[in-house]
Amino acid sequence: MTGRIAGALLALALGGMASGPAAAQRVDLAGLDAAMPGPATRVLVLGSVHLSHGGPADGVAPESLAPVLDRLAAFRPEVITIEALSGETCVLIRQRAAYRDVRDYCPDVTAAHAATGLDVLPALDAIDAALADWPARPGPAQRRHLAALFLAAGEPASALVQWWQLDAVERRAGDGLDDALVALLRKRETSPNENYQVAARLAARLGLQRLHAVDDHLGDSLVIADAPAFEAAIRKAWDSADDEARRARLQVETLQRSGDFLATYRAVNDPAYLRRAIASDFGQALRDPSPQRFGRQYVGGWEARNLHMVANLRAAFREHPGTRVLAVVGASHKPWFDALLGMMQGVEVVDAERVLR
Repeated sequence: MTGRIAGALLALALGGMASGPAAAQRVDLAGLDAAMPGPATRVLVLGSVHLSHGGPADGVAPESLAPVLDRLAAFRPEVITIEALSGETCVLIRQRAAYRDVRDYCPDVTAAHAATGLDVLPALDAIDAALADWPARPGPAQRRHLAALFLAAGEPASALVQWWQLDAVERRAGDGLDDALVALLRKRETSPNENYQVAARLAARLGLQRLHAVDDHLGDSLVIADAPAFEAAIRKAWDSADDEARRARLQVETLQRSGDFLATYRAVNDPAYLRRAIASDFGQALRDPSPQRFGRQYVGGWEARNLHMVANLRAAFREHPGTRVLAVVGASHKPWFDALLGMMQGVEVVDAERVLR
């Protein structure tokens, strides 16, 4: 899907295209990369349900996700990004009072610091150094050590990528992993989280060394003078969803509860479903009549967050032009990701529906 098409679909869902003199004066970047040698970077944005909410009563079995992983593996991504905050971002979040409301999104690194003696930023430097000299066939001790570094850096999904590439007998304490960190990894092995059960399992299967955390909560950390009124306005907008949007949401919830994740992922990556979801959420919020324009503040925070996220995604593959990239992200982000990526040079947005067939 080209960025022009994705952008048009997004604008249609939100209620109209930009027009007037400002639109006429924009410089069209389409075709700038027409003479570019070499293949484009192909980016597949996989809109995901959050597996920790609304799944089967007995949990998410890895085999139930196998059909999804098989199709993603056939795409052969060489870079995989996830909707998680990076360790570097979490350093800032923990130090600034303005971000106290989003600190829960950052993993606790206390146990990893005790085991390795490293704070987040030195751990990130150690990861860079290790990967810069990473052998073609790393030994178990190297993988355990790198897993410990990822935990110290606040990037547990990447720690699982290393852990799952160890033979079962080698998944033990040692080389920076103590018993507490092993217990933490074993707990995350079964956690119903798409960053682990989809992205990390796929990365380990493909022999990749890490995931790239691209989420951001700096852009949408709004300062709301009247929080109850803001929440009431946004909930009122959400409650205004039409019957068609409600039915579509119920269908996805039913599929997810059934454990049919291939059908679930096909449903939430369907452009028709995404159009309805956007219109019933952000489109309705933009119609909020409050004097404070709460709905527009909400959408502004959402757009700022997506801009930051896509910038982080772009940075994750900027040094690897022509590669294949998979971005695993909540389905509501997908239309913004597709539209913004489609504006970039040397980037081709891959049709998720076609990959999931």
